Formats: sequence, C-alpha cells, structure tokens
Amino acid sequence: MPRTKFQEVVFAALMCFFMVLAMELYNTAFRLGGMSNACWLPALLELRIMLPICFVMSFFFLDPLAQRIAFAQVSPGADRPILVTLVRAGVTVALMCPAMSLWATVLFSGFSAEFLSVWLQTIVRNFPMALCWQVFFCGPLVRRLFRALFRRQLQAV
Repeated sequence: MPRTKFQEVVFAALMCFFMVLAMELYNTAFRLGGMSNACWLPALLELRIMLPICFVMSFFFLDPLAQRIAFAQVSPGADRPILVTLVRAGVTVALMCPAMSLWATVLFSGFSAEFLSVWLQTIVRNFPMALCWQVFFCGPLVRRLFRALFRRQLQAV
C-alpha cells in the first residue's frame, strides 16, 4: 500500500502503535489478573518504552525480511489479495512476536537462570493474541486509516 518512503514510515508507525498498545494491554491484564481500568496506565507507560523498539525492529530489520519471506511464498500481482495480506501478516507476526517478546523479557524480567524459559513462555502466550489482533483488527484498521490519510496520493498513481 505505501508508495513513498514517507508513507512507509507513517504506515509502520500506525501499525506499531496499535500493535504495541494492544499487546501491552494484553500483557498488563495478564499480570494484573484480568482486564480492568487499572490496566491502562501501566500499559501506556510501557508503550513509551516498547513503541520505539517496535518501530526500529520492524521498519529497519524485520519488515524487510518478512516481505522477502512472504513474497517468496505468494506473488502480489498473481495471487488473491487476501492471501497475500494473510501471508504477509502471518510472517510479520512470526518474526516480530519472538523479537518483541525478547525485548520485553529483557526489560521487564531481566536476566536470570530462567531467562530462556520466561522468553519462550512469553512468545507462546503472545503469539496467538498478536496473530489474531493483526489479522482481524489491527491490520484492517491501519490499512483503513492509511487509505484515509493518503486518499489523494493513492488515487493519483
């Protein structure tokens, strides 16, 4: 969808914001024993830490890799758009979830003898949520917002 570098930055920033917000709320609710109004402040405070990490990991490292892996499996011009979107989302989550879980484990649990176990548990707990959130909610929301923001530029091409 993005056609310029600026559009790529905006798209990535939107995607990172909504993914990190949801995942921070999810993990905060997990820590506090369930979703409540008390989850919002800690999640928003953690968002300030995790959002820049997510953007850098995504934009500079993992999104380019995810695109190469996904487009080795599907062809944007030849395959159905929904298949391309789902494969791209799945590969992105498969790369980003372990990476962001690693950062979260380092930042919020620290290093210990249980580090590997905590990291793997974090991946297993977060992956289903991240994949479903990306495919069913965040991805469609961000694509809609992006098309609304860049309607004229996208129609001009």
